[in-house]
Amino acid sequence: MSDILYDEVPSLDLADFMSGDPAKKKKFVADLGAAYNNIGFVAIKNHGLSAELQDRLYAAIKKYFSQPEEEKAKHEKPEIGFQRGYTGKGKEHAKGRNTGDLKEFYHVGQLLETIPDSDPIKAEYPENVWPAYPAEFEEISKEAYQTIEKAGKNMLRAIALYLELPEDYFEKKVEHGNSILRSIHYFPIEDPDSIPADAVRAAEHGDINLITLLMGASADGLQVLRRDGKWIPITALPEQLVVNVGDMLARLTNDKLKSTIHRVVNPPRELMHTSRYSIPFFMHPRSDMDLTCLPSCIDAENPKKYTDATAGEFLEERLRELGLRK
Repeated sequence: MSDILYDEVPSLDLADFMSGDPAKKKKFVADLGAAYNNIGFVAIKNHGLSAELQDRLYAAIKKYFSQPEEEKAKHEKPEIGFQRGYTGKGKEHAKGRNTGDLKEFYHVGQLLETIPDSDPIKAEYPENVWPAYPAEFEEISKEAYQTIEKAGKNMLRAIALYLELPEDYFEKKVEHGNSILRSIHYFPIEDPDSIPADAVRAAEHGDINLITLLMGASADGLQVLRRDGKWIPITALPEQLVVNVGDMLARLTNDKLKSTIHRVVNPPRELMHTSRYSIPFFMHPRSDMDLTCLPSCIDAENPKKYTDATAGEFLEERLRELGLRK
């Protein structure tokens, strides 16, 4: 199965997993595992996020990013590693690079009002930052956050079964987890000669988290590095979410599940003056989740690759590497 070289990301129907039909559920788990063993990405339909909610969220973030720089800068929180609110243009760079990506973004984190006071995790999270404009930004972002988080939990149930773990293995580990909804604006470049020669919308990278759920972007540009070194474009239909393995899940599974390098390339020079918008949901566990490689993923042919770490420790290390934490 791992010898397949996909020319496109496999498409799966989450309704098959949720249907209650044992045969459909088993096939979904097997197909998901094959894709994650190989290319680390799938496109999922019937995930629960309506086209209407996506459209409303995209409309809201376009309004937000259209504001003057000084207005958006009021929502920057460098003191918390930009983990909530706005992050300005070029402030994040890929691991191993110094040139900032050609993007600005807005972070919405775990909704504190949904966490009981009895859960100590509540004290770990900063408050969300809500802009006054557009007025609907907060309500739409909260609805999208909870909807995608639910889809992510269902994906993790399927992943657990593929790994021959109890279906609810991840449930307590991601309950009130440190997940982030990131609304991204790849801003227009009026003069392409004015930017560093190596500046791109998002340089090649792997995601930090367990899984990423990405709703359809507003333009082409996302590419995945296939195992043979070829970059292939990721195109998802409007009704699909693209769901990929992050570095935390790769660590946990000793790279059985692949956190595949991906990037967002610049458009052709004549289109550099256009915007691109994208909204990924980075699904994180609670900070105390143990990412020690699962014993079932270690054998003579696949010795343990990673040192033991908690999710919180690993996140801090990566935020420093990305230039978001000093």
